[in-house]
Amino acid sequence: MPTIKWVVFFLAVLAAGCSHEARLPVSAGTGPDPNLPPPHKSMIPTVNVASAVGWSSDGKPSPAPGLMVTAFADGLDHPRWLYVLPNGDVLVAETNAPPKPEDYDSLKGWMMKKMMQKAGAAGPSANRITLLRDEDGDGTVETRTTFLDGLYSPFGMTLVGNDFYVANTHALMRFSYQSGQTRIDGQGTKVVDLPAGTINRHWTKNVIASPDGGKLYVTVGSNSNVAENGMENEQGRAAIWQVDPETGQHRIFASGLRNPNGLAWEPDRGALWTTVNERDEIGSDLVPDYMTTVRDGGFYGWPYSYFGQHVDTRVKPPRPDLVAQAIVPDYALGPHTACLGLAWSQGAQLPAPFTNGMFVGQHGSWNRKPHSGYKVIFVPFEGGRPVGEPIDVLTGFLSEGKAMGRPVGVAIDGQGALLVADDVGNVIWRVSALQK
Repeated sequence: MPTIKWVVFFLAVLAAGCSHEARLPVSAGTGPDPNLPPPHKSMIPTVNVASAVGWSSDGKPSPAPGLMVTAFADGLDHPRWLYVLPNGDVLVAETNAPPKPEDYDSLKGWMMKKMMQKAGAAGPSANRITLLRDEDGDGTVETRTTFLDGLYSPFGMTLVGNDFYVANTHALMRFSYQSGQTRIDGQGTKVVDLPAGTINRHWTKNVIASPDGGKLYVTVGSNSNVAENGMENEQGRAAIWQVDPETGQHRIFASGLRNPNGLAWEPDRGALWTTVNERDEIGSDLVPDYMTTVRDGGFYGWPYSYFGQHVDTRVKPPRPDLVAQAIVPDYALGPHTACLGLAWSQGAQLPAPFTNGMFVGQHGSWNRKPHSGYKVIFVPFEGGRPVGEPIDVLTGFLSEGKAMGRPVGVAIDGQGALLVADDVGNVIWRVSALQK
């Protein structure tokens, strides 16, 4: 437990908003060739946490021109991730971080916990998946049931045939499902253990099935910022696993990904894409989060380098052999934007320019001044590749330094609208074409 002296010191730091001002706009750290200035080194990292306050009774985010936004469901308990079943039922993981006693026992971990409390992300986890059903197709939920409970910090979900998979923070689980079912009972079957433990810094685990359902891909974030807890605590982490759902056999499909979250298949080239949260504490302009294709056997730099061969000198000992192999990500999404949700536009019934590309949920920064993220964006694609600048889809989550909401998971519903999980507003927002 931190000493009183250090507690008082860091409370003062939080109160003062000790920070390094960004010298570049977020747009400079966006796109296929982001501006990467020299790192800013400081004994005390930039701390600029947006206080979570929630929405007023009539408050809501602002949609882009040609779009409208309504509340699909509210009164949820920290909704983080979304999955739409084939029959149109919407599943939402109401979840939060598990107990992490060793992480919070350190001074840095304690500080992070205080920041998460301010950001509205330190409450106990509901540990459930809730089913939301729009019976009459009017864009509002009429039926709400507990679909699965007794889970352990669940996050990602996917359905293959009659097998429903849930990525708890410590294990990938399988449950039997029948179309139209509103609740699953039973303990399920463990497919494979996932790295967790008593530090478990990046606890969220996502899962997606291959198009033929024969393989599952699971995201596993790092156990630290830049391996300060030792590489022995990073075994199997900062990676995307490929898992055989029948046997549980698994291998590292791609590595060097500090904290991968969103997963989506791009149909033109058949590539798997992911969103990745990059490292902190080297200035407000570094390092951009990104989205990228996931190459089988690919290494993306963490912790030794970022965006290819940009060496992070904080990591000891260095690994120039691995740095030489590091793949440059496809598309930067701005520094510290905390990109989590990812959804391909297939099935969306939204007007141009939101017809061919990826929707990205940006949860928002704590390590940048001014803030970045706190919105949903759209990255246009052509021929299976991102083109041009991102386009704002949903903004207004941040006002005068306070967070009304924070977008996380995104998904396309059965009627072609975009759903957005807001874990501070405790709402699922529904973005559709503006009615004329």
